[in-house]
Amino acid sequence: MAIIIDGRTIAQSLRRRVAEEVAELQARTGVRPGLAAVLVGDDPASHSYVRTKERMAREAGIAGRVVTLPADVAAEELHARVRELAEDPGVHGMLVQLPLPRHLDVESVLAAIPPQKDVDGFHPLNVGRLWSVRDPLAQDVLVPCTPQGCLMLLEEVLGPGGLRGRRALVVGRSNIVGKPMAALLLARDATVTLAHSRTRALAERCREAEVLVAAVGRAEFIRGDWIRPGAVVIDVGINRVEEAGRSRLVGDVAFREAAERAAAITPVPGGVGPMTVACLLANTVKAARIQLGLPPAG
Repeated sequence: MAIIIDGRTIAQSLRRRVAEEVAELQARTGVRPGLAAVLVGDDPASHSYVRTKERMAREAGIAGRVVTLPADVAAEELHARVRELAEDPGVHGMLVQLPLPRHLDVESVLAAIPPQKDVDGFHPLNVGRLWSVRDPLAQDVLVPCTPQGCLMLLEEVLGPGGLRGRRALVVGRSNIVGKPMAALLLARDATVTLAHSRTRALAERCREAEVLVAAVGRAEFIRGDWIRPGAVVIDVGINRVEEAGRSRLVGDVAFREAAERAAAITPVPGGVGPMTVACLLANTVKAARIQLGLPPAG
């Protein structure tokens, strides 16, 4: 039976370190890192997620702010609010909660966020630097939070240098998880394949992987017999399914089946999700250090 990778405990430890960094930075410079989120519309999941970010930011000593706009907001108004936050010296990290309503152009909105405040790591400049520098986490690059958290979970299991030379498969090609995850694994010297739901013989590719990151967005899509015995499995998926009149959350991997073959696996919930928010807080402190001309914290 696989080791269950406890994302909640690891995320809690990271949040404690962030709080210590915030206190040290404020004592040294007088600056309290600030995080602002722009929330468009009334999607319940987005509102819940942003409230969690704001609460955990406050707990870590970060000044949190939420700008709420109606679902029918004009693009010009949204861009104006983004510019206000971009020019506010008290805001060191900022994000626009996705998804946005269909009438808004996501790419132009994300490009309007200054790269040095882009704590989601979605600005084209941060994306380019993620793929071009040797070790983006050790340099002045803001890396997407979910893949950053996945990498931390992998290194918790495998140890420093444990990814070197391993065959890693990322199932999912989104700009938010799949592509940046592949870049981070390459930066750790893994041998990486990037696959997706239309990959031919996907089950066979999965069976070859010593490290498998599932981010395809389909409930229990990856079955247990697809898992290589002894593999480490990171399940990014969060899918709500209805069974016998009851709702439950499942990942992209059939957890019980996969746990019979894997060496270690993340649960859903309680695996990757808590790491995403913790890494957002870490990125906010990193962004503040960048803007203050300080090197990344050791």
